[in-house]
Amino acid sequence: MFSDKQKPRAMNEIGGQPNRIEKNTKIKGDIVSEADFRIDGKLDGNVKTSGKVVIGKDGYIHGKVECVNADIEGSFNGELLVSDLLTLKSSAVIEGTVSVTKLAVEPGATFNASCTMKGRGGATKGSGPGGLKGSVSGNEQAKAS
Repeated sequence: MFSDKQKPRAMNEIGGQPNRIEKNTKIKGDIVSEADFRIDGKLDGNVKTSGKVVIGKDGYIHGKVECVNADIEGSFNGELLVSDLLTLKSSAVIEGTVSVTKLAVEPGATFNASCTMKGRGGATKGSGPGGLKGSVSGNEQAKAS
């Protein structure tokens, strides 16, 4: 019934505590981390993490981002490689190229990007040579070009 052995607890964050770049902070350079990352400031450079990247409403990234999951409320311009789920909130503005397995877009998000959807085995699902481009607002849906 009672035991001295304790069950190991899983960490809430992959690799430890989440990292933050706060509002009114500007960084130029590359970031490599195993933990989650939240950007509320400006980053001109690349982010590579085995965790989740969150771009807050006032956040902006210009560069390449490689991560497992991403939630975007702010702006992104560049190459976005998400191995699992990309969630675009209504205030998100995305430009560039995007490669994801799963994509969730709230009405109002601006998605002006070439998009490649990968299957479970990493196989690419057809979004056509031009990819998926468009702006999603109200009850409209993004249109493939």
